[in-house]
Amino acid sequence: MKKTAFAPMVLTLAVAVALAACGKKEEVPAPVVNPAPAPAPVVAPTPPPAPVVESARFVELSIGNTLDANQVATASTQTFAPIDTIYATVKTDGNAANAAIVARWTFSDGQLVDESSQSIVQSGPANTTFHVAKPDGWPAGTYKVAITLDGNPVATKEFTVQ
Repeated sequence: MKKTAFAPMVLTLAVAVALAACGKKEEVPAPVVNPAPAPAPVVAPTPPPAPVVESARFVELSIGNTLDANQVATASTQTFAPIDTIYATVKTDGNAANAAIVARWTFSDGQLVDESSQSIVQSGPANTTFHVAKPDGWPAGTYKVAITLDGNPVATKEFTVQ
């Protein structure tokens, strides 16, 4: 064999080996990266419940001819002397920023004797006192005091002057 014929064959074989060595290599898979967990949602703290807005509520009406230290009508009676000062105590409870209590005093025939109102601010139990007096004496007869709270009738009491 001639050297010249052998050389192209060696050259072809070298190129084939070189091409095989340069061929596509098996790719190593990229490492799997787990995504970061989503951040926990930010939850605003729950605000405390709004306070219940309550209005003043009527508890009791008492009448008498004297007051105790708590401004409550004492010596509760339904019969008064002509010279008595007559007190009416309205007991309320609850919360009020500006509740209106009205006392309307009338004679048996419906004639208005007196009407007065008071605005109250309270948180819890309270007493509101009204009174009527007649220095020259009350005429004998039947009278009535009617109480309204924020325009709503809540109580009436009849009494007698003898």
